[in-house]
Amino acid sequence: MARAIGRLTALKVEKAKEPGMYADGGGLYLRVTPEGARNWVLRYMLDRRPRWMGLGPVALYGLQEARAKALDARRKRHEGIDPIEARRAERARQRLDAAKVITFGEVAASYIASHKAGWRNGKHIAQWQATLSTHAAPIMSLPVQSIDTALVLKVLEPIWATRPETASRLRGRIENILDFAKVRDFRDGENPARWRGHLDKLLPARSKVRAIEHHAALPYAELPAFLVSLREQQGIAARALEYLILTAARTGEVIGAHWNEIDLLDKTWTLPAARMKAHREHRVPLSAYALAILDEMQAARNRDAAYAFVFPGGKASTGLSNMAFLMLLRRIGRGDLTAHGFRATFKTWASERTSFQNEIVEAALAHVIGGKVEQAYRRGDMFEKRRRLMQQWAIFCTTAPSVQKRTSNVTPLRTIA
Repeated sequence: MARAIGRLTALKVEKAKEPGMYADGGGLYLRVTPEGARNWVLRYMLDRRPRWMGLGPVALYGLQEARAKALDARRKRHEGIDPIEARRAERARQRLDAAKVITFGEVAASYIASHKAGWRNGKHIAQWQATLSTHAAPIMSLPVQSIDTALVLKVLEPIWATRPETASRLRGRIENILDFAKVRDFRDGENPARWRGHLDKLLPARSKVRAIEHHAALPYAELPAFLVSLREQQGIAARALEYLILTAARTGEVIGAHWNEIDLLDKTWTLPAARMKAHREHRVPLSAYALAILDEMQAARNRDAAYAFVFPGGKASTGLSNMAFLMLLRRIGRGDLTAHGFRATFKTWASERTSFQNEIVEAALAHVIGGKVEQAYRRGDMFEKRRRLMQQWAIFCTTAPSVQKRTSNVTPLRTIA
């Protein structure tokens, strides 16, 4: 006997308040949840297994509309089409149609907004925005769905040979944005900015375009004389650069240093993991010379603010700008150098003039030592050995150039490390 259809009436639907399933026939049900929600559902069989398809709430669809939606779904099922999958495909198509008006620039802004909480500082956000606005301008106003390989190459090719590092970074950012767009259903298909197996067939590798340029570094033999001239310079930037050289720290670590990181009694500077490139806390032993610089900076310190910058910019609440060291070096006629290059100077000196083990020198530079297994077993940070290393470095840096020249032919005693 055929199943009855049309069991419910508008009045029965109105009065159905108790939780349960109220059958209309043909697989159509009015479902009332324990929370009081009322909606239409359709039950049908697929591969001998029941499937349930939501048809919407009673508040939006009356009985006749629900029956019409159920009839349309049953027709699809009769034609061998799964109505749930058909609805998903239609919704995906509609999202892609809507995405045709969403530009690459809008998706880029959304990507940055979604990820900025995980980035360590505002400088990273500014770099993303500057790179895209400067070099990706030809595609910023185009629909994200229309970005293809030809358009990606149009952005990359003008700078790939002349500025390979910038171009490589730009390519990676475009790839991330397009992956983000695909996950958000703003586009489909392969990522045209993917390197491996795609753009690597169309563009030369960055390493083959031009030799990697390292940060300009001062030969360590010239460092004491350089520090003598630097000591003659007035201003906070000069003292900060001295401190950077003596601690072998990175630019961002120095200009972002706060007084609450400094322990003058223990002669230690402790940088929190959030400010470190390797996301690990790093302790820096402070030599007598470095402590003397901190004593000078005490005069500029707001003693009521434990979190004030050690090397303040215009005011105690702000640090030096990222350009402070570059402008200082240009001002003293050493525009050929970079602040970061002094880390290479330190590494070369330690390798050639001391017998400290390489892992101690690498630890002083806050480099990650060894693979994951070795890191798991390495618990200490060789702090006391590093203290002796940094003290020797300070002595070298502050020894008069004339004295170093007279003793250059003397073989130093082996350092006990």
